[in-house]
Amino acid sequence: MIGTESRRGHEGAVRMDAVRMDAVRMDAVRMDAVQADDARTDDAPPAGATCTAAATTTAIAEIVSAEAVSAEAAASGLGAEMVRLMRLFAAWTQRAGFECGAADRVLLARLVTCGRRRATDLAADVFLDLSTVSRQVRSLVDRGLVERHPDPEDRRGSLLSATEAGRAAYQSAVRRREAELTRLLEPWPAEDRTLLTRLLKRLNDDLVDSTYTSLGTGQHPVGEARQGDLHA
Repeated sequence: MIGTESRRGHEGAVRMDAVRMDAVRMDAVRMDAVQADDARTDDAPPAGATCTAAATTTAIAEIVSAEAVSAEAAASGLGAEMVRLMRLFAAWTQRAGFECGAADRVLLARLVTCGRRRATDLAADVFLDLSTVSRQVRSLVDRGLVERHPDPEDRRGSLLSATEAGRAAYQSAVRRREAELTRLLEPWPAEDRTLLTRLLKRLNDDLVDSTYTSLGTGQHPVGEARQGDLHA
C-alpha cells in the first residue's frame, strides 16, 4: 500500500514527466518547422540542423521506450541491481573494517534512535524472528555495544539500550558511510542525486507497507518510524 507522501511524489513525478515529454515534442515540432522553412528558402540546410533534429527524434524514442517498459521487466532489472548493490556495499563495509555486521547495525540503529526497547518489540521493528534477534543482541551485549536493564513492567524481562560505545560505533559507521557516498555522488548533477534519493525512499516505503500487509498487521503504526527510515 502506497502512503500519501509516496503517492503525491509519484503523481508529481508523472506530471513532471508529462511536462518534459511535451517540451521535447514542442522542440521537435519547432525544429521541423525551421527545417521546412529553410528548405523553401535555401537548398542547403543550416549547419547542425539535421544533427539537432536527429537528436530530438532519438530523445523522443527513448522516452516512449522507457514508458513502455513493463513492471515485470523493470522488476527484473531492478532486482539484479539491488543484489549487486548489496554485494558491493557488503564488500565496502568489510574493507572499511566496521565492527558491526549489517544485521547488528540495524538493531543498534534502532536502539540508538528510539531508545530502550524490549527484544520482542525490537524483533517486530526490524521484521525478524525473536530467536534471530536474541542471538544478535547477545553478540552486541558481549561486545559492550548494548546493555540490558530491568523491565519495570515485567520483572522476568529486560529492556535493551545502546551503550556509549554502541552509540559511538553507530555514529562512526554513519559518518564513514556518508563520506563514501558523498565522494561517489559529488560528480552527479544535483537533480540526479535528488531523484535517486526520492525514488529509493519511495521503494523502501512501499516495501515496508507491503511487509506490514503480508504480516497481517496493516500499515505501520501512526507515529512510528518506518523500518528503513533509520540509519543502519
